[in-house]
Amino acid sequence: MTTYESHRAEPRFDIADPANFDQGIPHALFNRLRSVPGLAWNESGPYGDGFWSVTRVSDLVEVSRNPEIYSSEAGHIQIYDIDPDVRDARASMIDLDAPVHTRLRRLVSKVFTPKHVESYRPNISQRVDTLLDKVVTAGGGDWVSAVAAPIPIGVICDILGVPAKDEAYMIELSDHLAEGTGSKPLDPNAYGNTRPLRELPFNSPAAHGIDVYARRTRARVLENPGEDLLSKLAVAQIDGERLSEAEYARFFQLMIFAGNETTRSAMSYMASYLAEFPDEFAKVRDDRALLNQAVEEIIRYSSPILYFRRTATRDTELAGTQIEAGDKIVMWYAAANFDPDYFDAPMEFRIDRPPVPANVAFGGGGPHFCLGASLARLEIAILLEEILERDLEFEVVDGLSSVHSNFVNGVERLEVKVGPRATSR
Repeated sequence: MTTYESHRAEPRFDIADPANFDQGIPHALFNRLRSVPGLAWNESGPYGDGFWSVTRVSDLVEVSRNPEIYSSEAGHIQIYDIDPDVRDARASMIDLDAPVHTRLRRLVSKVFTPKHVESYRPNISQRVDTLLDKVVTAGGGDWVSAVAAPIPIGVICDILGVPAKDEAYMIELSDHLAEGTGSKPLDPNAYGNTRPLRELPFNSPAAHGIDVYARRTRARVLENPGEDLLSKLAVAQIDGERLSEAEYARFFQLMIFAGNETTRSAMSYMASYLAEFPDEFAKVRDDRALLNQAVEEIIRYSSPILYFRRTATRDTELAGTQIEAGDKIVMWYAAANFDPDYFDAPMEFRIDRPPVPANVAFGGGGPHFCLGASLARLEIAILLEEILERDLEFEVVDGLSSVHSNFVNGVERLEVKVGPRATSR
């Protein structure tokens, strides 16, 4: 096997700069990273020590499925460095390795199995119908705030047991967490925060807001538990002990962020794809058997989470590149989902793209494979199917506004016109 040792000085740009993602996925930059034999090294910068960029599917899968070599816990799952003395306090389930990660995941895994997720279908369908009625009656509007954001946050809040009156607040907190991954953070004192940002997840005071809300919720459900997930988490035991307040708050933060931000991004991009690729969606309108493939292509093309990071626990070799213990490895899902060695004509949006090989937007397998993948797929499928049933057409009125972040491929606003297709009027 060829070993590449000369690429710690290449290429000469910082892929982690959030400005690279202000217009969506920077495909040209990722193509440059893929052109480097082996892995490409990103020099140290504002986010701390340098890192290896993984941009090919085969390498990403190898990292994902070997957590004993590529650890989530040795550092954490984002690019930037955090101080060792606050690492444990900031960690949620996705920042941990087995056996703790395994035990925590089991607390909620049954709620997100494909079979159990089907029980949420009536709830999702009702939300989709109500929101589409409003936006069609209005002739359009900001698709993000009108449809894409309310659906996933409403569903996850129902599962968790968060009151409907607090859904908008959960969206706000989740949005501000994402902004913590950019270069334009909030006022450090927002949400009443008085702690140093280095102690907070995402380096964001919104994490403090979530923490306060979660601790109040825990006290409430311990006093009067229900059948919702937050009540079950409050009384669940691991090795004979309940989750601490801090552990409970980190769990809550993860569920709110993961259950909202990612699905909402895919739904936001879907509206722009409906406008840009009407002929592709006509295939699903004519053949509903293509619905699931359409969902997978929407997820692949939008790649809502741009990356996760791992840290090497020992000297190893990946893609012919020598990696030293302690090196950071960043798995760019948004690059691997357009890997030309894995996907035929990856830059083309194809509704009938074969479902295998699969996209890696939910991770490349292994213990950290996205827990909510089945729920996200169901929500997107129900929304798309209802759009097709109503025979709607979309026009983008104002350009898509991206979230300023190197972590989430999010959408802030998307002004659209929505109405019946001309041929169906």
